[in-house]
Amino acid sequence: MTTPEFTSNRDNFCYRHPDRQSFVLCQRCMRTICPECQTQAPVGVICPECMNAERKNRTPAQKKAERRWRGGRGGALAATRGGRPVVTYALLAITSFIGLVQLIPGFKDPLIQALGFFAPFLYPNLFAVPFEPWRLLTVLLVHGSFIHLALNMLALWMLGQSLEPMLGRTRYLALYLISGLGGSVMVAILAPGSWTVGASGAIFGLLASLLIIGRHIGANVTGILVILGINFAFGLFVGGISWQAHLGGAVVGALVALIYVKTKRREQRTLQIILLSALVVLLIVVVAFVPPLILLS
Repeated sequence: MTTPEFTSNRDNFCYRHPDRQSFVLCQRCMRTICPECQTQAPVGVICPECMNAERKNRTPAQKKAERRWRGGRGGALAATRGGRPVVTYALLAITSFIGLVQLIPGFKDPLIQALGFFAPFLYPNLFAVPFEPWRLLTVLLVHGSFIHLALNMLALWMLGQSLEPMLGRTRYLALYLISGLGGSVMVAILAPGSWTVGASGAIFGLLASLLIIGRHIGANVTGILVILGINFAFGLFVGGISWQAHLGGAVVGALVALIYVKTKRREQRTLQIILLSALVVLLIVVVAFVPPLILLS
């Protein structure tokens, strides 16, 4: 039950809807706002008037970046899609679950042998092995150690927070899977006789795509380029790391991102799907014909 003093104090009610009681303040002007008037900000919420003022005060560089990424009115990709990165969370959950199962004594080797990538298992006509093409992608689920798993999942979480809301869930998942496929194809070409495990190919694809998209919208990508270079060089000089998967994932991830930025308008959606499908077909053709020649030589 409210007192007359409470009801007479207008600070206890939304300034835009005087009949609605609220205890939430706009973080800019400190006026009371009801749930309908609240817009989520990096810290707290802001009212519609402050939101409009913030949009008007954007710098020319910010406005240009948004226009370039949106591709004008009706763009197929938006600067931000909003919502939670549920695909990232799902990938984290599935991969982490399998990684934790690997820690149980007696499970690590069978899982790696069932899901890890080994190029000869793709060519039953050349070797006395079954045809197991799923390994091109299931390799993303198994890791060599807990540290390997933790580093990849940390990178996936950090990159997914930016990329998934920007691209949308379907495009983001396609980017992840096609980049992982590219990593496996590159391993089959450059290191056909070695076992490979881990999601590093897909992670490098996400990192390379962030570089391409950032460059497209006019952002400063120097930091991303440095991180990508350092991580790739680390794989070259440290034993036990598949730099081939890193290279394949980065190259294919960059190609996928290039397709996205060149076909971002709504009317180009069919072309985008065709180009992505063509890239997948090209990877399948390459892995089907090139490595057997290498293995037979």
